[in-house]
Parts: sequence; structure tokens; C-alpha cells
Amino acid sequence: MKRNFFLVIGIIAMLFPMNLKAQEAPKISGFVQGLWQMNSANGIIKNNTFQARRIRMSLDGSLAPGLTYKIQGDFVRKPMLVDVYVKYKVCDEFAIQAGQFKTPFTMESPINPVNLEIFDYGESVQKLCGYSDVCGVGSIGRDLGIMATGKLFKVEDKDFSLVNYSIGVFNGNGANEKDNNNRKDFVGRLEVHPMLKDLTLSGSFYRGFYDIDGGIHNGTRNRWSAGAQYSDGDIMVRAEYLSGTTGYNSLNLEGDEVEQYWDSKGYYAVAGYNFLLGKDHSQKLMPVFRYEYFTKDAAVIDGGTSYYTVGLNYWPVKSLNFKLDYSLIQADGGSKSNRVVGILSYKF
Repeated sequence: MKRNFFLVIGIIAMLFPMNLKAQEAPKISGFVQGLWQMNSANGIIKNNTFQARRIRMSLDGSLAPGLTYKIQGDFVRKPMLVDVYVKYKVCDEFAIQAGQFKTPFTMESPINPVNLEIFDYGESVQKLCGYSDVCGVGSIGRDLGIMATGKLFKVEDKDFSLVNYSIGVFNGNGANEKDNNNRKDFVGRLEVHPMLKDLTLSGSFYRGFYDIDGGIHNGTRNRWSAGAQYSDGDIMVRAEYLSGTTGYNSLNLEGDEVEQYWDSKGYYAVAGYNFLLGKDHSQKLMPVFRYEYFTKDAAVIDGGTSYYTVGLNYWPVKSLNFKLDYSLIQADGGSKSNRVVGILSYKF
């Protein structure tokens, strides 16, 4: 982690002279999140804790016309490189991006955590999108690779495009890790706006292979998702279905090693409405409801869990956000637990 931190500092030092020569100062931005969480079951409090959730700082800038870069680090516990990439935009229809960044899988993962409707990404996104993935790879939804993006069929009078695409090739081993096998993972997302800017239909796929613990755990890592979102600034509704096949090593009755599979599935639906408050309507208050379900192995009877969350998402000013969420967590087997989370975010 220290190596990654000093790498960021070195890159910043190299980029500053280039930008100053071009009379362009890099843009420094970031956010800080403090979280309080309490979990309980059967009337007994299991934990009750404050913590620094994320402390991020980003450096963005331009090296030449069409050529931009981003460097982002996280400073919770240990300095960690989050994003570092360069992007060259040839035109609206095509751009190429190389480095470490979020893989283009699902609708929800690309959303900045400060702008999420509830305190964190949904369970199915975390378990199948490289955050706390069921295969054991990844922690921040990012990987090293190269990706092409673009916007097609622009609607000139309404300032949006009918189709957005992203497709890339990645190591498949998560952030800040070199590849440890001779395969590459392919990830892509397609978004369609059917003649309405506020409506998005989306599908994405992940095709790859993972290898951890020196080959002790490895196998297929395939996923796909489909979803839709409507957001006009007031009303926000999003729903998505995710499916994943994850291979793992097992011994058969003869003692031979064979690949078995977890067939995971999950889905969520979230809805909210922005109420404008204050004399100048600059404050936003969004009551939000979210339902989600996830099962790691669909073959296991009563192996899934449902999450019912209600919350408030409040922006008193543009740079400050507070979320308060209550979740009822119910396993298919009948056990129940409760979670209350408050998170305060400041953007700069």
C-alpha cells in the first residue's frame, strides 16, 4: 500500500509541470464519509460503531486536447490507489481509456458512493461486481485494463445520445494487483435511451477467470445483468437483475479435482422522490425505499436473504449529504436482523 501511495505522489509530481506549462492547473477534488452503524438481532445489539468510511482525494486534468487523466487515492487506514488512468477522446462516438478504474458492469456500480440513494451499494452488486465478490477477488469494484467507450446516435435538439457503450479487457484480479494467470477478463455495458433522456435501459456482462491463493481457489467468473432506470431530477426509480456463475475446485468420489459452480442471483428495486426545501429550493430531501434479494448459491434451499430498507437522503447544501437508513434483513430460513446506518458525506 505504501508503494501505491508513493506512486501516486510521483505521478502527481510529473503531471504538475506538464499542466503548468500548458497554463492548466490540475483540479483537486474528493470527499470524506463518516459512518455510524448499529446491528441487532432478537432485541440484542450486536455492534454499535462509528468509523471513517471513505476518505478520497482526486486529481483530474488535461495533458493535451482530448487527452485527460485521473488519479484518486483513499486514505482510510492505509493509503490506497483507487483510480489512475488516462483517457483519449477521439470523438463522441469513440474514446479509449487505460489504467485502473471501475469495470463497466451493472448500472449501480458506476455511481459515486456519495450520490447513492442509500448508504452503500446493494448486496447483489457487492457480491457480483468486485467489491466483496463471492469469488474472493476485488474490494473496490476496480481492475487494471483498457476500455473503449462512446455515445452513438445523438439527438441534437435534446442533447443526449440514444446509445452509450463501454467494453474493456481487464486483468481480472482486482485493484492494485497484477494478473496471476494467462487469461484476461472481458466486461461490457450497453445503455439505451429510447427517445427519452430520463429513461435508461441497460445490460452488461462479465466473462472471466479468477485465481487466488496460488491456484488453490480458481475457476470461471461469469456474470450478466439487466436493468432500467427513470430519473428526471424529481422521481428516481431503478431496478436491476444480476446473475453470476462462479467456479470452484472440488474433489469427486474418485478423488479427482473437478470444477463445481455457484449459480448466484440477485435483484433490487429502489425508488425515491426529491422534495425541494428552503427559500431558494436549494435543499433536497429524498425519502427512499429499497428492496433487494441475493443468494450466493441458488441450489441451496432457503439460502437467500431479503433486505428491506427505508431511509432519508438529505442535501442541505450542494457539498454536504446526510443519509439515515433502516434495514430489516430476513433470511429465507426465517432468521431476522436489523440495521441502522447514518452516514455524513462532504464533497470538495
